[in-house]
Formats: sequence, structure tokens, C-alpha cells
Amino acid sequence: MNAERRWLDVSVVSEDIPVSAEATIAYARATNDTNPCHLSGEVAPPLFAVVPSLKTLVRPKKTATSLHSLHGEHDLVVHRPIVPGMILRTRARLVGVHPSPAGAVMVGRGETRTVEDQLVNEQYLTWVFRGETLTASMGDRAPDHRLPAGTRETTPLARAVVTLDADQTRRYAEASGDRDAYTYDDAYARSLGYPGAIVHGLCTMAFAGRAIVDRCCAGDSRRLARLAVRFSGLLLMRPGQQVTTVIWPAGRRENRLAFAFESEDVDGQTVITHGLAEVRP
Repeated sequence: MNAERRWLDVSVVSEDIPVSAEATIAYARATNDTNPCHLSGEVAPPLFAVVPSLKTLVRPKKTATSLHSLHGEHDLVVHRPIVPGMILRTRARLVGVHPSPAGAVMVGRGETRTVEDQLVNEQYLTWVFRGETLTASMGDRAPDHRLPAGTRETTPLARAVVTLDADQTRRYAEASGDRDAYTYDDAYARSLGYPGAIVHGLCTMAFAGRAIVDRCCAGDSRRLARLAVRFSGLLLMRPGQQVTTVIWPAGRRENRLAFAFESEDVDGQTVITHGLAEVRP
């Protein structure tokens, strides 16, 4: 894998994408969301932010390489909630390429704005290319969101459990537009070296976001200012699968309440680590 500085000069812009109530409600249902404001189409769930932007966010990475990668980290900074009727436009580019113990890492950044140029959100994506090597590090790294030392040894604020449905990944694929076959086709997933079909990382992140909104935002997703995660393990799509999100208070970051969280599967294996949520008072 050759690191070329020209990759960092690639910038892409999406077409204008209108947001409909039908689309935001479909995403809420696909992530088993029970929030009345989300199910009514009043406001989109926080992770709906990936629906109008993801294809654009990944285009710079695909321009740089055709190698298979894993979504390593995702960081969503919310400036204003998405509501039906908005027309959105996303600009994205690669901002960094770095060596890593797991292989090579790429970092992308995107901004989503309304057609009136109001900033809606910023997103950082990190991709991991297992087994690839780089000798040089170029550009920026994603913002830090590691758990404060000793967090896991403290008493949690809350634990939230979601049981996955048998058709979870197929419903999420349709609602999100993220239709990678390894999320619902066991044979194809195994051809890529996975033990079977795996749940979309962003679907898992949506489950964690739901727990944060319910337990830390008093059910008001408009208060969520940031949600950042590291995808630390594969969540297999199998019968009886559950996601448990554990949340700890983490003080304040500037004028916001901060919460650390991790998510694990039904066997207690961690699938999201170094989770950080920032909540407006």
C-alpha cells in the first residue's frame, strides 16, 4: 500500500439530498428506536446523519485505494439536529494516512451543511487496512475520545440492552443505504475471512446512541452534541444476539456534560470501546 500525499488533496461534494419524514422514520425503525419524536418524524435520530452523507464520506477513501477495509472509528459532532424538510450537502476529504499496529489507517473528515450553508454536523471516519504497512505518517489524526483512566473500575450510571431481530441487518441496509453483503450474507462474509455475517458498525453505534439519548439526554436527542466510538470487535449477526451499552459519567468538556461508554455482545465481548458522548445541559 503506497502512501501518496496527493490523496490528501482529494475533496468531493455530494448532490443536494432532501430529508423526508419517511426516511428518518425508517431509520428509527431499523435501529429499534422507541423515541416518539423519532418515530413520528419530528426529528431524525442522531445517527441518521450518516444516511445522506455516507456515500460521499467514503468516496475519497475509495479514490485512494480499492483494498478492503474495516470501519475503525466514527466521530459525529452535531451542530444542529436533522429534521424533515432540510436539503443537505456533504463535502468530504481524506485528512490523514498513518501506520498502525493493526495495519494501515486512513482518516476522513466530512461536513454536512444545509443548502443555506448552515453547518449541521462534522464527521470523522477512520478505516483500518489489516496487514497493510506504511512507513510514513501524513496529515491529521482523528480527534481523541479515549476513556479516562480508571473509568471501567467506577460504578456505571446505566446499562441498556438491545436484542437484535433476525432481519436487523437487512432492515438497516435498506434504511441506511449501506448494503455491503457481508452484513447479511454468511457465505460472502466468510469469503472475506469473517466467521459469518456481521452487524454494521454504524447500526451498533446507533444502538449506543439510543442508550445515551434515553439515559443522558432525558430522551431529547437535540441535546446530543457529540458521539464518538472505536469499533473494537465484530458483532456477529446470529440468533439471540444482544448489545449491552454501559455508561459512566465523565465530568464536563467545556460547557457540556460528558459520558463514557462501551458496548458488548451477548457473550460479553466488547464491540465498541472508547465511546464518548457530549450532552448539552
